[in-house]
Amino acid sequence: MARSLRLEFPNAIYHVTARGNAREPVFLDDEDRTLYLACLADGVRRFGWICHAYCLMDNHYHLLIETPDANLSAGMRQLNGVYTQRFNRRHARVGHLFQGRFKAIVVDRDSYLLALCRYVVLNPIRAGMVKHIARYRWSSYPAMMGLAECPEWLFTDWILSQFGKRRAVAQQRYAQFVLDGVNGASPWPAVRGQTLLGSEAFVEKMRSLLTGMENLKEIPRAQRLLHRPVLGDLFPESGQGDKPARDEVIRKAYLEYGYSMAAIASQLGLHYSTVSKIVSGAR
Repeated sequence: MARSLRLEFPNAIYHVTARGNAREPVFLDDEDRTLYLACLADGVRRFGWICHAYCLMDNHYHLLIETPDANLSAGMRQLNGVYTQRFNRRHARVGHLFQGRFKAIVVDRDSYLLALCRYVVLNPIRAGMVKHIARYRWSSYPAMMGLAECPEWLFTDWILSQFGKRRAVAQQRYAQFVLDGVNGASPWPAVRGQTLLGSEAFVEKMRSLLTGMENLKEIPRAQRLLHRPVLGDLFPESGQGDKPARDEVIRKAYLEYGYSMAAIASQLGLHYSTVSKIVSGAR
């Protein structure tokens, strides 16, 4: 079975989510949610994490976690493991609670962290659970807005600092920012290789961490090949020009970088069969 790629380095920021086994609930009532937040608080303290935002749904949760130390996997094993034990004990059950391992996307602070902070707390609105986000108790939004006591493990300063120096003004602007995102586009189409969410410069910087992972077959192919250049860089111009040179790049894009013939054909405006013949010639 394939296992997700984990990129861990100091001061990384992640969007983390974990779903219930077979999409079953992981929170049956508010006491479960309170129990989970206690486990999260312990995890943040123990592993030195910075929690920027969170939202607990019924069968999954979302976290935005910054790791001053490269220890996301260790912390998540502790967090999900301890909560599963306590959940099972409370409900007199046994077995797995979560569906496989947690999922984590490395986030570019400069280009996507604010958008994800908004996306995370808007989950109850999108799910039709509430009409007004301030009424949902189980996200970081009420604490960010000063509508509920802020737990000591929730770090609100960075987000609010993006909206103003005075806290009251920043909260008002943050509230409008969140409201503006209710009908906004999802950030997920911009995720690269199921692992990275950021600008092209950010993705390029992260590629250095992926060198040598191309042949790790237990990691999904899309994640193993994150280090590869994008098609736009391989073919900066159209499919015209120096055809021998172009054909060589086509073969390299397919054989070395793992791009599909269809993707290459679309990039160059060529017919699929043309690309297929070029690649077959190399074989």
